[in-house]
Amino acid sequence: MSIMDSMRIALHGLRANIGRSLLTIIGIVIGIVAIVFVMSMGQAAQEFIISQVEGFGAHTLIVRPGREPQGPTGVAETVLADSLRERDLTYLRQSGHVPGVISVEPAVLVPGSVSYQNQISRPTVFGWTAEALAKFFDVYPETGELFSEEDIEAHAKVAVIGKKVKDELFGDSDAVGEYMKIAGQNMRVVGVLPSKGQVSVLNLDEVVVIPYTTARQDILGSDHYFEFFVGVDEAYDIADVEADLKAALRDLHGITDPEKDDFFVVTQQDIVESVNTITSALTIFLVAIASISLLVGGVGIMNIMLVSVTERTQEIGLRKAVGATNSDILRQFLLEALILTTGGGIVGVLVAALLSWVTAFVVSTFFGLAWNFVVPPLAIFLGVGMASLVGVIFGLYPARRAAKKNPIEALRYE
Repeated sequence: MSIMDSMRIALHGLRANIGRSLLTIIGIVIGIVAIVFVMSMGQAAQEFIISQVEGFGAHTLIVRPGREPQGPTGVAETVLADSLRERDLTYLRQSGHVPGVISVEPAVLVPGSVSYQNQISRPTVFGWTAEALAKFFDVYPETGELFSEEDIEAHAKVAVIGKKVKDELFGDSDAVGEYMKIAGQNMRVVGVLPSKGQVSVLNLDEVVVIPYTTARQDILGSDHYFEFFVGVDEAYDIADVEADLKAALRDLHGITDPEKDDFFVVTQQDIVESVNTITSALTIFLVAIASISLLVGGVGIMNIMLVSVTERTQEIGLRKAVGATNSDILRQFLLEALILTTGGGIVGVLVAALLSWVTAFVVSTFFGLAWNFVVPPLAIFLGVGMASLVGVIFGLYPARRAAKKNPIEALRYE
């Protein structure tokens, strides 16, 4: 018997119990939807984060104190490290010490909340330079202005705040000229940023930026920096500038063994690779969990196929009596299972694609994020392929059981 004849008989058998066939594939559909949707969301999240990182500028290096973190404890050690000091800032800013460096913007992270009268907000408070926001994020105050270099030199108690911070503290009123408290000190609002949401590594609606001198010395009472943002001339190779920057800091810190560096440099490529690693690992983990539902669906397929074999015992006996071989019967029932699961896989992929599109539409429309609709080809192949594999694995036992039936006993079956 040809494969086409077996296919025709298998389809006829499934159509005879169309309702049961549709209910049987629900488990497969749910499993494939979970797998494809998770992979689509993982890919979309990866693209979104990378696009935000790339918006920070390819020719920017970030220098941070301490050893490069290898885990959560390493990150905590970096926050507490104090190896970047004023002499490092002065040295790197002097022309000629590191060829290709055109700017060095120090940053200080100020923990805690911000308050105005009885209102409290918990933004990210940065001690930074006057032009850092404009230079790295291309954003300028919607009302008011940036603080000046003179404000930095004078340790002025001034701040530029994000739109959400302004709304939480000052409501509909104009915040410019008002005073708020940071770590118990009165800070005058000189500018309010427009609503920008997430831009690169920061949510600009939830930031407060003050002069780094004020943050470092007057608020924290510290003599070190949280990080340096180093702008690189586009005419220079970023890798060469990174190597020269590391060499300069090692010389300044008296370090001869690179393994003993008390600082580390982060490039855009480093961030992209970290994002890829994290999102890929998370996607694999979630896909593995979602695949469990395919096992449940496979067991359901096996049970229904066994019921079908029992109900069609006389049919099997009749087919054998007129010349059908064991391989013909095996192929027929295996094809039935394969058609069910592959069909379920295709339906699952289509449903997952629809859910991905709806998610992308909702996120981009209502949350204002540049979230793309993505269905990776690998997700489609994996979804249909795993569904078909489930059909073969869980359909093989019922098919073999049907093929081994004795034709005489099968004809006598009631």
